[in-house]
Order: sequence, then C-alpha cells, then structure tokens
Amino acid sequence: MGYGIRLLVWGDYACFTRPEMKVERVSYDVMTPSAARGILEAIHWKPAIRWVVDRIHVLNEIRFDNIRRNEVGGKIPAGNVKKAMKGETVALCQYAADDRQQRATLLLRDVAYIIEAHFEITENAGPEDSAEKHYNIVLRRARQGQCYHYPYLGCREFPARFRLIEEDEPLPRSIHKGDKDLGWMLLDIDYKNNMTSKFFRAVMKEGVIEVPRMEEGGIAK
Repeated sequence: MGYGIRLLVWGDYACFTRPEMKVERVSYDVMTPSAARGILEAIHWKPAIRWVVDRIHVLNEIRFDNIRRNEVGGKIPAGNVKKAMKGETVALCQYAADDRQQRATLLLRDVAYIIEAHFEITENAGPEDSAEKHYNIVLRRARQGQCYHYPYLGCREFPARFRLIEEDEPLPRSIHKGDKDLGWMLLDIDYKNNMTSKFFRAVMKEGVIEVPRMEEGGIAK
C-alpha cells in the first residue's frame, strides 16, 4: 500500500459513458474508477507514480436527466495524419457545420463522491522521486485547489470541484443504505496489454464501492 488521500469531488452534472452504447451517451449510475483516476491525475501525476483507486463513496441520490447536444459525427482519418507526418499535403481539419449531429445524453445530476486512493512508485522513478516528496506535493496541491488541467466528471463539459479531506476529518455520510448491485462496470484500460478494457462487478454497500486492482479478477474485452 502506498501513500493515500481522500478527495471529495462534486458537480452539477456528470456522464460516465457506458462503452456498450454506440450512438447515444448513457451514463453509468456512479463514477467509474477510471474517471476517479483521471481526476487524481489532473491534480498531480508524474511518470514516477501510478494512482490506484481503492474505493468510491457515493454520497448523493442517483438522479438521471436527459439532454440533447450537438456533436461532430466523424474524426480526422489516421491515414491523413500519417501522410502529413511524411510531408504530404493533406487537409487536417474538420468543419463542424458540415458534420454536426444531434445526440441524446442520459446523464447524472447533482453528484458527489469521495475518492479513496493511493499512489505507488513505478519503475520510471528516479533517485529523487521519493514517496514522501510526491505525497507532500499531492497534499499541497489538493489543499490549494491546484491542478494541471481542470478535472471533469466523465465529459469535459462537466467540471468537477474538489477538496482534500484531512486525516482527522470525519467522512461525509452517504444517503445510501444496504447493498445495491450496479452490474458490470468499466474498471480501467490496461495500457500494458494492448489497451484492453477491464471490467468488474460493482456492488455498492452502504454507499461504498470497493474497487479491485487491475490484476485482480474481472473480465477483459
């Protein structure tokens, strides 16, 4: 176990998109571990450390809402990018007005979570990369609300506000009681194994979801 923190995050809207939905965006019921890791990395990340999410506390009632948004239907072909890298003259741009599509989104509203996580030192750490050094950096940045880029709740248009929960501070209480099976949920992307998507069975107990490590169980797709 490495050095850990507890982070309170909240926002007006969130959308943790289910990958099985191909056209419309449909959010999971709660924050995914990969989204939680993204928030932590927005505050502090270096190649010398790796964030591991231990558990997620769901504080507020799970409430869904529907919106419709204009999105771009396509993307710049990878082949054009490779041609441009070779010096060929190609168009590397998109005209949103010519490729606009309106899509529905089933999102979450008025969300609040506690992320319990720790970081571990990786093989990329240098002699100056001590655990104490990075831990103090994380604490300082989280206390002051600093981040490398503004964290978001699933989609960039849904910003996440955050604050550090100190060690001697009691945790905010969840409104959820009992157990609730949330089904299969995206755990994270295994970048070391051909970017394989890893899933786990998410069960919320008294508002808390225990997050397994990447190498523990789950299924890959």
